[in-house]
Amino acid sequence: MRKGTDATRYPLLEEAVPVAIFKAEVETWARRIEVEPLEVRLRPMRRKWASCSTRGRLTFDTDLLRQPAAFRAEAIVHELVHLKVPNHGRLFRSLVRSHLQDNDSEAKLKVGMRPS
Repeated sequence: MRKGTDATRYPLLEEAVPVAIFKAEVETWARRIEVEPLEVRLRPMRRKWASCSTRGRLTFDTDLLRQPAAFRAEAIVHELVHLKVPNHGRLFRSLVRSHLQDNDSEAKLKVGMRPS
């Protein structure tokens, strides 16, 4: 997932989320999406928020730890769906959108709002 203007929609957090919390988020999403990444790594990246190798190794930019949960979820889901669909075609985009919308609906139900 390339770095770009998407992050500008979200304010930068003053404190970073601990690595263990981030990896737990990845594990939770992996179970929902029904994929098993070979490895999850964090390291500084200049041009991308994350990447997925053909072997199933996910690498996330350490700057994601300072992003809000909604933005982290977008990056995590994007890379995990690549374990099912290796390109950015119509099926890929549909799966990403579906998982993120399902998550949004669950969040609204937890706070008592009607899903849109």
